[in-house]
Amino acid sequence: MRLNRLFALAAPLAMLLPLSAQAAWPAGARDAFMKDCTPAAAQTIGEANAKKHCACGADELNKKFTTQEITQLMSKQTPPSPELVKKAQVAIAACKAQ
Repeated sequence: MRLNRLFALAAPLAMLLPLSAQAAWPAGARDAFMKDCTPAAAQTIGEANAKKHCACGADELNKKFTTQEITQLMSKQTPPSPELVKKAQVAIAACKAQ
């Protein structure tokens, strides 16, 4: 669960950001992201804040990533590149300011 580790590290950066769509999440990918992210984040920031944090992270990814990048990030068959993971961490870090 690569994303669990990614979002467990980013979990303390919780808050909510308005939805601003630039790319479209592939079918079911946002739900899968929330399903992976929320339990991992809840371990450190609680369930309610985890939901807010993960929604913020999903919105940031939607705003700053292409559909292809989101697909690569969520792939269970091919791990995303370290550069893509770093880009995701930077994008999600914006949630801290909210």
